Amino acid sequence: MTPETVLHAGPPIAWERMSGPMRGAIVGALIYEGRATAWEDAERLVARGAVRFDPCHHHATVGPMAGATTASMPVFVVENRTAGNCAYSTINEGLGKVLRYGAYSSDVIDRLRWFRDVLGPAFGEAIRRAGGVDLRALIGQAVQMGDECHNRNRAASALLIKALAPEIAALELPAKERSRVLAFAASNEHLFLNLGMAACKAALDAAHGIADSTIVTAMARNGTDFGIRVGGLGDRWFTGPAQLPQGLYFPGFGAGDANPDIGDSTITETVGLGGFSMAAAPAIVRVVGGRPEDAIAATEAMYEITWSESSAYQIPALGFRGTPLGIDCREVVHTGVLPFVNTGIAHREPGIGQIGAGLVKPPMEAFVAAARGLAG
Repeated sequence: MTPETVLHAGPPIAWERMSGPMRGAIVGALIYEGRATAWEDAERLVARGAVRFDPCHHHATVGPMAGATTASMPVFVVENRTAGNCAYSTINEGLGKVLRYGAYSSDVIDRLRWFRDVLGPAFGEAIRRAGGVDLRALIGQAVQMGDECHNRNRAASALLIKALAPEIAALELPAKERSRVLAFAASNEHLFLNLGMAACKAALDAAHGIADSTIVTAMARNGTDFGIRVGGLGDRWFTGPAQLPQGLYFPGFGAGDANPDIGDSTITETVGLGGFSMAAAPAIVRVVGGRPEDAIAATEAMYEITWSESSAYQIPALGFRGTPLGIDCREVVHTGVLPFVNTGIAHREPGIGQIGAGLVKPPMEAFVAAARGLAG
């Protein structure tokens, strides 16, 4: 990581091909870092090659939606103590007008700077005082409490704050700041999302680089392309066009306002959470559309394209069956069954933010290309 580097979600992409929300988030990140004051300044930096773009995934990192990550942003560190690797993710900003959806107004930047100066250090000290947080156990409990840990993180966020609140309350911070930290955490039902994504990344990176493996170790979108990586195919990305989500929109918005699918948060589906675990979270259909029985059917279909079932994450509605684990790219092509993904929806123009949530299908082209890569 360098001061000139801006990490982004999804497979590699140049500025010229970036979508509106991706560009908006990068502009906001450059303003946050003090390298630009307006859109035009940021564009001039990019034009003269003063900004280096790289996928979050190339740095053991994941970011929801645009995923813009820069050098001074505080990140959670998740350690895979079995494999010895780590993964990283920024702090979730909450819903609505936020950087990850391409918003870059002064209130967005001020919030990020408070994250850097107060919230990040407070979380860091609280986590160290608590001796760390066992995320696998927390996710397992949250799934049994109705979360799928992608678009529904109510239980996981509550469990996280339950673990950290006593330590935050004991920090040597002004009372007003302690109160603000706790109020922010209590108001953000997606607080756990970024942390859960990093946990998924840490698990899946340990499965990457295994000779002849056909298991998908990353699915990610940059708002233009959808890409996958496969355990036995090195650092290559196999891509297809990002698709438009189908879902429910906030008042005043519709499908014509939506950007194609974007974000690294499909790392949750890659490890068997998110859309793969919707049977554990029937209430999610009120956010993304459909019926509770559709959630169960979606999870059951994912067992057709996965190698195994999780021993850590179990679904009560399916008799505590483990979540589908290990997407085999060959089985996706063989069966024609695509991974089931739920997602937030970003406005296609920068600066506006989230406009809804829904479901999206990955492009089959990416899986066909990977299968051919294995055959070759």
